[in-house]
Amino acid sequence: MNRIYLDNSATTPLCKAARAAMTNAMEHYGNPSSLHESGADAAARLKNDRAAVCAALGMRDATSGQLIFTGCGTEANTLAVCGVAAAKPKKGERTVLSTDSEHPSVENNLRRLEKEGYRVVRLSTRGGELDLSAAEPYLDSSLFMVTAMLVNNETGARYRVEELFRMAHEKNPRCLCHCDATQAFLKVPFSFDTLGADLLTVSAHKIGGPKGVGALALSRAVLSGKSLSPVLFGGGQEGGLRSGTENTVGIAGFAAAATAGAATFRADVEHMRALSKKLIAGLAGTEIRVNRPPVCAPHIVSLTMPDIKSETVLHFLSRAGIAVSSGSACSSHERDPSASLLAFGLSPRAADTTIRVSFSPQNTEEEVEKLLAALHSGLTDLIRIRH
Repeated sequence: MNRIYLDNSATTPLCKAARAAMTNAMEHYGNPSSLHESGADAAARLKNDRAAVCAALGMRDATSGQLIFTGCGTEANTLAVCGVAAAKPKKGERTVLSTDSEHPSVENNLRRLEKEGYRVVRLSTRGGELDLSAAEPYLDSSLFMVTAMLVNNETGARYRVEELFRMAHEKNPRCLCHCDATQAFLKVPFSFDTLGADLLTVSAHKIGGPKGVGALALSRAVLSGKSLSPVLFGGGQEGGLRSGTENTVGIAGFAAAATAGAATFRADVEHMRALSKKLIAGLAGTEIRVNRPPVCAPHIVSLTMPDIKSETVLHFLSRAGIAVSSGSACSSHERDPSASLLAFGLSPRAADTTIRVSFSPQNTEEEVEKLLAALHSGLTDLIRIRH
């Protein structure tokens, strides 16, 4: 059976460019921190790969910021949220502004800060729109950090974080703004230099790179103000902010995937948007509800089934050779309804009957047609069984 993979928000297949770069990097096994020739070669390659990811992120002046390679997006988010909190004076600002639909790698760190006495304010994202008006009362001298995702990993909502960051910086220039751009990188147009974030998270395996590599981009303000403390301690790699020997093979794959994706970005976005439109059009007249935010990333479509549990639909589609998701892969084993879907406005029951389809540039219209055929036949069978 030819399997159809439509769970690209969870992870993506390794692209050809990344595979080739990683194969080549395996032949250059030196440690970038070593002083001999092999180490110097590894260090030079690491510098070039760092520059490639910076270029794909729109960091035009590489000296204006720094890119810290991490073991994954979760680690980058943890370094951003907890590292900023650890670097600030113990007295003074105690407020963090965020959203009610953050990825668990941000939300669980916010809960940790709350236990340490910080006040965390979560703005509503109901209907896929960030409630900027609700931020106004908290934009004062007590605010030291804003953390908000650019694209929601379950609904595809594209939040207006630029405005939130601008408001925060205008009211309190000392406030640092972090953006989890894991689902946005090479999916929606943005540039680190213009987004307004001081810290920004991306991950390799969401763009055709390997698992086990993430990155945190830092602004000049973070570096000059020494506003970030490490959460891993050791040999002082990555500018002293992320100790541990760099994963040079994985980083090479990350850089190659980022370069390849940046080169075909416009065409890829249009292709994924066309696939999403085809799927949505093909569901017209059915009992399946499309959860479509006002501004949406091109690759994610959230669908609520007519009182059929998402787990049942996933198993049905899997038997048909089609892989989709019920939401975030990082919380797929949780029993509680998705916090992101509840924040969007779905009831607990509706959230429990919602699936996520997520495309990559490699998916085809034929695959969408096969998904539609499976959903149509599945609705008939599953609704009959339900009754």
